[in-house]
Amino acid sequence: MADSLHADGTAPRHSPAEAAILAAGFPVEPREMPALIRRVERRLPADAEAVRAALIEVRRRGWVARLNDLANRAGRLWARRAEAEIAAGTVTELEPGEPALLAALDSAVANRLRGLGPTPEAALEAIAAELVESGSGSLSADRHAMLAREVAAAFDLEGEAAIAFIDAVSVVESRRRRELREAETAARAKRREEVQRLRAWERSLVEFRALPNLLGATEKEVLRWIGGGLIPVARRIPTRNKGQEKWEFDPKEVAALRPQVIGWREAEAPGMPTGRPASPAVAKPTRAGNAAVARVAALDRYAGHFATARALNRRITLVTGPTNSGKSHTALDRLAKSESGMALAPLRLLAHEFREALATRGVAASLSTGEERLPIPGSRHLAATVEMCPFHNPVDVALIDEAQMLGDRDRGAAWTAAIMGAPAREVFVLGAPECATLVRRIARLCDDEMDEVKLQRKNPLVAASKPVALSDLRTGDALVAFSRRDVLDLRAELVKRGRRVAVVYGALSPEVRRAEAARFRTGDADVLVATDAIGMGLNLPIRRVVFSTLRKFDGESRRELNTQEVKQIGGRAGRFGQHEEGVVAVLAGGGSPDFVKMMLNAAPEVPEDIRPQVQPDADIIAAVAAEIGSDSLFGVLARIKRAVLRPDDPNYRLADLTQAMAVASAIDGVPGLSLLDRWTYALCPVDERDNGVSRLARWAVEHGAGRPVPPPMAGRLPAPERAAREELERAEKVHKRLVAWRWLALRFELAYPARDEAEAETIRLDRWIEDVLRQQRRSKLVM
Repeated sequence: MADSLHADGTAPRHSPAEAAILAAGFPVEPREMPALIRRVERRLPADAEAVRAALIEVRRRGWVARLNDLANRAGRLWARRAEAEIAAGTVTELEPGEPALLAALDSAVANRLRGLGPTPEAALEAIAAELVESGSGSLSADRHAMLAREVAAAFDLEGEAAIAFIDAVSVVESRRRRELREAETAARAKRREEVQRLRAWERSLVEFRALPNLLGATEKEVLRWIGGGLIPVARRIPTRNKGQEKWEFDPKEVAALRPQVIGWREAEAPGMPTGRPASPAVAKPTRAGNAAVARVAALDRYAGHFATARALNRRITLVTGPTNSGKSHTALDRLAKSESGMALAPLRLLAHEFREALATRGVAASLSTGEERLPIPGSRHLAATVEMCPFHNPVDVALIDEAQMLGDRDRGAAWTAAIMGAPAREVFVLGAPECATLVRRIARLCDDEMDEVKLQRKNPLVAASKPVALSDLRTGDALVAFSRRDVLDLRAELVKRGRRVAVVYGALSPEVRRAEAARFRTGDADVLVATDAIGMGLNLPIRRVVFSTLRKFDGESRRELNTQEVKQIGGRAGRFGQHEEGVVAVLAGGGSPDFVKMMLNAAPEVPEDIRPQVQPDADIIAAVAAEIGSDSLFGVLARIKRAVLRPDDPNYRLADLTQAMAVASAIDGVPGLSLLDRWTYALCPVDERDNGVSRLARWAVEHGAGRPVPPPMAGRLPAPERAAREELERAEKVHKRLVAWRWLALRFELAYPARDEAEAETIRLDRWIEDVLRQQRRSKLVM
């Protein structure tokens, strides 16, 4: 950097930092000067070594960009920005050449690879899976070989040992690619076959005018028999005339009914006890007819699937009330006094809480959730998630919580099954007032007696008259956002302002949520920042709930919060016995306090569709497959979706089968898995946004080939105080993948044998994530 003179020939005055830089004599680019001055000012008095260290800091950002560019050009997708930053941090030269930078990057990448597994094979598996999970896709054969060489070097394999390792993993990778490709090809072929089969069947259908000839009957007789349910309608097509339909019939199925015509006429003859003939008893229904499929699935008579429950003289007690009304207390007392019973919860966390509540009442209960089983020898009580309801073991009392979930698009059918099928003489159904209409409908469909108990909130819940500024949040407040990103952004801002913050959001495991809730409960955190996950399951001493916004994205569109959401989440304010009232407010700029007040005072909303959702189970899948003569899970689900429930069925509606059909499409071609094995995979809880379906397909291929499926692993984790937001998100994703793996391990023990290893990794991630969230100062998560 050259000095210059003023016009009068005098030297310009320099700040102490500029003077130190000039004295050091290092060449500095003009664009580097402002940042360098700021760093040197923090080191004053600064000698040449201090200036040199500051100049290296300034240049590291450029080195990181250069390393990323070099890695991308070389096709090293596994060299992340984090490794480039670590590598740049180790460079001590002022003007390093490309070889020095690459050597530093190689060292950082090798260190990370060693941390991904105890063996080179495990490390290679982990990094390859990570690339797929991140959306980078599968590596080409050449790139995979390059990665294998880097892994070998990282583990100090040389000569023959390195060659043997690279050759062995190449064989495994080639086999895996071939098997995945074959499975995908077979799945596409099965799907095409099923679509063609369905279209061919649809083309074979006939209109009403063909029926008299097929049955040897008059049009009036045929109309009468259709009205009496004796002749099945294969397909109903809405017409332009409102309320009218075009009916089509399966000619093979109708022709098979012709031997019944004489009996129908005799039953209609004068003097018969009834004017309606008996339903036809066809010895062997025609395959592939929609009406036959619907008859086999019998989802329009769903209550009849639960034979044990129907054999009991059940009585349902519906207990409705807002949050903080004590709905579960009486039901838990009755459950604890019974000889046998079950408590069904919407979340694993709540199932644990029910188990603990029973324990405090002197009752030891077993636990059953999607990913864990804790049997208690001799116990006749069970705490479980709703999906794990045992339908064949009669008990005295059942408790089913959060019945408003009947309307949930993804899980509503599980509540329908639990309420209809809980094999208990007394069934307590607990929920918000909005669930009453659907529960009454279910009780009528089951022909069960029902009582209703309506509870009121134990203390007042009021809307704040003014918005709340972020700086005005006080100890005991809960700030609610509707995305993980917003929660972490708000947390970072509050921590910068010196507040101690706990967080709760959906991606956190139940264990971490409970730990964060405990921090808030014990005063280790002043403020709770959470998503709507706090609306269910966590009892917290919240004084005031503050919505950061009154709009949310619901998976389809961004919309205003509805009445139930405002009441359910806002109702967490004012824990009875700790606060005289609960206050619900909105953050300044997040919406109108008048909207909050209107929602809190609104009457319960009646669901738009009062028909309970239903979905097939394994028995129905097997029966439909036999009926249509197909082993394709996609074909079975497509036929169920097409044939089983009419859109205007008066009693039920079919649950959304989109994800199940996506999984079926991905794994239908996997050899070695039965139809019901594939149905089990289709039920596995995965996140499609995290490539969940393609991950299931890869696991299924390994399972079908008879090889053990290793659990997902997070590898080496940075120190909690150094963890960036991306690293936290990655750990959360691995944890969710472990949930899916452990869910499958409970159902396929031989294919998923490393359960202890998966449990240990789950615990390690829980502890690390909680340690990261505990960081309250200027950690990378806050910055």
